[in-house]
Amino acid sequence: MTFGQQMLFFFSAVGAFNGLLLGIYLLFVKKFKYLPDFFLGLILLTLSTRVGISVGMYFYPDLPRIIPHFGMAALFFTGPALYYYIRSSFLREEFDLKQCRTSFGILTLILGAVGLVYLFFPMTWDRYFGTFIYTIWSVFVVLSVYQYYVFSKQTTQNPNKFILPVMISNVIIFLSYQLISTGWLQIYCASGSLLFSFVLYANFLIIFSKKSDQEYVKEVPKYTNKKISEELADSFVSKLERLMNSEELYKNPNLKLSDLATKMNMSAHQLSQLLNDNLCKSFSTYINEYRISEACDKIENGSFLKIEEIGYEVGFNSKSTFFSTFKKIKNTTPLLYKQSQMPSEGRFQSSEL
Repeated sequence: MTFGQQMLFFFSAVGAFNGLLLGIYLLFVKKFKYLPDFFLGLILLTLSTRVGISVGMYFYPDLPRIIPHFGMAALFFTGPALYYYIRSSFLREEFDLKQCRTSFGILTLILGAVGLVYLFFPMTWDRYFGTFIYTIWSVFVVLSVYQYYVFSKQTTQNPNKFILPVMISNVIIFLSYQLISTGWLQIYCASGSLLFSFVLYANFLIIFSKKSDQEYVKEVPKYTNKKISEELADSFVSKLERLMNSEELYKNPNLKLSDLATKMNMSAHQLSQLLNDNLCKSFSTYINEYRISEACDKIENGSFLKIEEIGYEVGFNSKSTFFSTFKKIKNTTPLLYKQSQMPSEGRFQSSEL
């Protein structure tokens, strides 16, 4: 190996290693603090895995033939990660995380099913697996470009200014790999690593750019005494109500402000500010109102549960807390409220008893 080749493979390994570390940081350290960063981490992780395996196969060509296919499998998620990176960057608080998780779950099942074919038809699998991966990647790259075009025309917000460079970088890498797969480019490892370095350092600007962070913070005021704008607050409140009604989070007796904030993809401070400044309620009051409301529904519908059992059912962890909270919100006790819902004859008989 010449000195020039050694340098190229050195930078290949360094680029893959840096991308792997940065991807792990964004995926498992920052997690869902800022969703576009999460999907950016997935892009970096999948591409660095592909490049790293390519470098390994060059130095150790006798490795099992299944190893390169793991790199191909990593590319399977690169397209979806780019697609959701663009969507989350534009939609932000309106981004449907539940739908995204479902999509990735389905994609994982598809990849797993395709992988099982290897056990029964290894030769056929070797022949068509790459085509399958590049087809899925192609579909999501096209969808990503289309999504960017649509959102850039419709949005009135100021999205992250580095969305376009990230998308272009990924498109360049995609086109390069397509040319490589057809045999038009023969310098696979060198070209792939250099292009990967390009997208890595383009994305580096997003992660560490103070200006980018300031733009996002400006949209949702953080750690300030200013109220969230009415328009933005209405959007948050609607999302919060949908979340509470669909998942019934209030039934969890150990629910914390930070837990609900994570579900909302916002900080605990922002959620507290929303509840206190825009709804004029504390977190406990907001949650307890949902609990008492459901308790009243159960009482009105003639639930077979005992009064204290209803309290546990709707999320209270003690009988005394349920009774005192019910009294505070409804200005009566659960028992008296139950009696008030009974027909007059029933109330008379109950009082006689």
